[in-house]
Amino acid sequence: MLKVFLVEDEFVVREGIKNNVDWQAHGYEFCGEAGDGEVAFPMIQKLKPDIVITDIRMPFMDGLELSKLIKKEMPWIEIIILTGFEEFAYAKEAIRLGVAEYLSKPISGEELLKELDQLAQRIAQKKQEQEIREQYQREMEENTLNSRRDYFRYLVTGSKTPVELLDLAEQLELDISAIWYNIALVQIQSTRHATDEFSGSIVEAEEKLKTYLSPDTVLLFDRGLEGKALLFKGDTRQEIEHYQELFLAKMKEVTEQFHHLVYYVGIGKPVNRMRELPDSFEEARRAFAHRYLRKGNMVMRSGDMQQMTDQEFSIESIDTKEMNRGKILEFLKLGSKDEVVYFVEDFFRGAGAGALESEIFRQYIVMDAYFCVRDFMEELNLGVKQIQSPELSLASIRSKEGAMQYVIDLLETAVSLREQRAGDRYRDVVAQVMDYIEENYADEDLSLNVVASHVNFSPNHLSTIFSQQTNQTFIKYLTDFRMNKAKELLRCTGEKSSVISVQVGYKDAHYFSYLFKKTQGMTPTQYRNHKSAGGE
Repeated sequence: MLKVFLVEDEFVVREGIKNNVDWQAHGYEFCGEAGDGEVAFPMIQKLKPDIVITDIRMPFMDGLELSKLIKKEMPWIEIIILTGFEEFAYAKEAIRLGVAEYLSKPISGEELLKELDQLAQRIAQKKQEQEIREQYQREMEENTLNSRRDYFRYLVTGSKTPVELLDLAEQLELDISAIWYNIALVQIQSTRHATDEFSGSIVEAEEKLKTYLSPDTVLLFDRGLEGKALLFKGDTRQEIEHYQELFLAKMKEVTEQFHHLVYYVGIGKPVNRMRELPDSFEEARRAFAHRYLRKGNMVMRSGDMQQMTDQEFSIESIDTKEMNRGKILEFLKLGSKDEVVYFVEDFFRGAGAGALESEIFRQYIVMDAYFCVRDFMEELNLGVKQIQSPELSLASIRSKEGAMQYVIDLLETAVSLREQRAGDRYRDVVAQVMDYIEENYADEDLSLNVVASHVNFSPNHLSTIFSQQTNQTFIKYLTDFRMNKAKELLRCTGEKSSVISVQVGYKDAHYFSYLFKKTQGMTPTQYRNHKSAGGE
């Protein structure tokens, strides 16, 4: 039921309009009245009517002034102006303001209802169009996520100029301009079994954290399986650090609500040029790689890394817990090839600055790393022929640089083979997803979440691997698949568009038509007629 508000300074006229119409019987709610614009405006702000009927000539604030205020703050409200003056200037100004109707007084209840009914139809159509646009935006959210992910990659690789970055930011509706920047890499994990990812606790914690992030001070980017990235913005370095501390406090508060969740944060160095963001990212990534050496919550800042080297080495000072092979195994399971160098540096750093000066210690670490990698590869049935035995590298590992490089090469080889194996598995998963879409595309409830549950992946994980394997998002693949089926039915059957809409998974025929035109450049009817006429 649409709400109507009346503004009229003549009491008799106002009472006549109010009482000569059976508002409720015709589907309207008469929600309020006022004698001038000044009194009316705060009431309209509170009541938020769908339609305002206002006289044009009133004391204190006239109808045009009131209309201007309404359209500025509440542009969705439709306005009908009533006037006894036939001056063109008033009508012209009313049209410029976006007033829906400009009617002459006196007007009968029947005439007013006729105008209201026509306006109600337009309001209903506008609401439907808005709902369709919002539904489209919700469905295309995965595409937006991917676009933002690509944008973050441009920011931290230096592959685009600041001007290009600013242009792209405007397209994505991101406010990227600032005097100071810093990057933090964040990941929330469960201490339970890996399948706990599907319980939703990680997603719930991340969603809660999002509510504390203001786009004026920090921008959030998804990094797929590697967690999230935060780009802090501010006018000063101190302001940046303040925002970081606020976020860390909220991170602790949110994760403590889930006793099985831990968080890892790597914070880069503040920079005051956009082109220096790759440096901030490298420092953040170096700090973030330290998470493989920690079991509990971790916040590692760029400056913390140097402090860890300021200690002397002795065999007695080695903490075997810091140097155990379990941490290498953890990295082999979850680490990326880009992080290998940082992990190895941190792993050796745990023994002290002089650790690599000891040849015995170097040999011990090299042999332990070799056997650890060999066990890992045998467990995955990858074979061990592709890794080089330390015996073949004795000359190189006699130097500290050679020892470290050997371990780096060793882990890079193992991680590459693991990712290759995972890629083979992911191809099988994506094939399952495509088969599932082909069998269920007519189901309106088919979504990324539904398919992810079918293949036993988290939605975020599936979205990432689907994009990597197919170079398109899940929702784009599903939409294209449905549109192709719709085109086939439009060409080969005489079914109405509303029937075809349901057959390809869209119960709302209006949304189907909107989406078809959005993706194909013409309406379903135009497509059918075009093809019938032999068009290409």
